[in-house]
Amino acid sequence: MKKTVFTGIGTALITPLTREGIDYEAFGKLIDWQIEEGINSLVVCGTTGEGSTLTDEEHRAAIDYAVKRTAGRVPVIAGTGSNDTAYALELTKHACDCGVDGVLVVTPYYNKATQKGLINMFSDIADASTAPVILYNVPSRTGCNIESKTAAILADHPNIVGIKEASGNISQIAETIHLVGDKMDVYSGNDDQIVPILALGGKGCISVLSNPLPKKTVEICDRFFAGDIQGAAKLQLELLPLINALFSEVNPIPVKSAMAAMGFCEEYLRSPLTVMEDNHRAVLFEEMKKQGIAIK
Repeated sequence: MKKTVFTGIGTALITPLTREGIDYEAFGKLIDWQIEEGINSLVVCGTTGEGSTLTDEEHRAAIDYAVKRTAGRVPVIAGTGSNDTAYALELTKHACDCGVDGVLVVTPYYNKATQKGLINMFSDIADASTAPVILYNVPSRTGCNIESKTAAILADHPNIVGIKEASGNISQIAETIHLVGDKMDVYSGNDDQIVPILALGGKGCISVLSNPLPKKTVEICDRFFAGDIQGAAKLQLELLPLINALFSEVNPIPVKSAMAAMGFCEEYLRSPLTVMEDNHRAVLFEEMKKQGIAIK
């Protein structure tokens, strides 16, 4: 059996930014609050963390800071993927040197790859990494899909331990879980599919929702793993309007708006992302209020 990096909810953490760069004071407060609220893991510099528009220096510094600030309280997983295998290798080695508990490696975007290319790339990164590797399948963003048979081949690598499945294709996810067996943990990459993927044998979710609502998002998994399947499903459905509001514009635009409204950061995103449109923001804030989230 391979080591499970985490079970439950890993927050795909935002990166608080200002025009001057990363706001580390805000970043530290956010990390501490997430841990106090009972989150199971933190995922930094991923899609929600705007890893694609961080400079190389910022990306490396953010990973180092997150590991030091977390200080072993929960596992830290660093986004180190790229459409350039050589750069992904460098960033992965840096994250390992910082002491991360795992790395999250996305499929190559824009130039994409064949399934053979994916196997080669992920295998090379896993060979070089001293931390466990979690694959990240999000074809709606990258134009590149990890097919179930490819996941099964990669699951044989001793250092590839999991996959974040954000394809949204439940049939494909079921086939992947069937083929990989106990060789690879599967995490939902979509907040509206936490319970369905748990029901298929998944280990949890790498979540956007848990940025503003960590405790209740963790509760979905806690209920499920305690055998209260009906209660987990009920909570999943109760949170669906907020989940939908958090994805009413491209992630991380809405969640940045939510976290700014809670006082955790500025509502600042790097171009080409823009701040949330007023009509969508109004719906988001209304759903936040319904969940008891205080807006400043």
